[in-house]
Amino acid sequence: MKIFALFGNPTGQSLSPLMHTAAYSKMGIDARYVPFCVENLEDAVRGIRGLNICGVSVTIPFKTTVMKYLDALDDSVLKIGAANTILNRDGRLTGHNTDWMGLTIALKESIEIEGKTFIILGAGGTARSTVYAILKEGGIPIVLNRTIEKGEKLAYEFGCEFYHIDDIGKIKADCLINTTPVGMIPDTEKSPIKNNILSNFRFVVDVIYNPLKTKLLRDAEKAGCTVLSGLGMFVYQGAEQIKIWTGMEPPREFMKQVVFERLNGN
Repeated sequence: MKIFALFGNPTGQSLSPLMHTAAYSKMGIDARYVPFCVENLEDAVRGIRGLNICGVSVTIPFKTTVMKYLDALDDSVLKIGAANTILNRDGRLTGHNTDWMGLTIALKESIEIEGKTFIILGAGGTARSTVYAILKEGGIPIVLNRTIEKGEKLAYEFGCEFYHIDDIGKIKADCLINTTPVGMIPDTEKSPIKNNILSNFRFVVDVIYNPLKTKLLRDAEKAGCTVLSGLGMFVYQGAEQIKIWTGMEPPREFMKQVVFERLNGN
């Protein structure tokens, strides 16, 4: 039996275990996917080898700090500066990033990225993956963040513009992407921005998938925007992890249905 894991803190809200377990069963793979609420990251990474865990998903708050404990990093991790995936091959741990891949696949289902301008709310690991994805597809990212130092650093590293989040009303863009956790369960009545500027954007995207429709997206719909939840991004980044770990193509639509039904209480 193969063992896969989720490293984060907290992990109780994640639907990764549900999604991955369902996918392995559908694929006929004898595997278990176990969430670990990590207190000591260095010890946890050491345990990957000791327990022969085949692969690990890495979530908040470890996507950046995990890098220093790994044996190798793929090109996307080096450029993004964050890893959400660990592959254990004969005790050698390699960091990958599938966040940007999941985001790209999901966005391209609804939005033409090339030549379009995207406001990115946030400056954490997911924001870094988002900026990387937009640039790679020929889009123009603009970083907005409340903490100036962190936002400026991200924008400088990727060669894009930065503004304080209070200046959002002065910026024109085709699409707004929220990469912050504002609006995630249990704080579902919070939004990262005021609703009176949402009509400035044609598209509004939230990387949060739980709830499926955050306050930001509800407000954006009322403002006439086309909205995109984080469900597709979440499923596709997980599917890319499974490909890295198993070399097999996972059942993406089945995975999406499993998560969708759970989020709808079915």
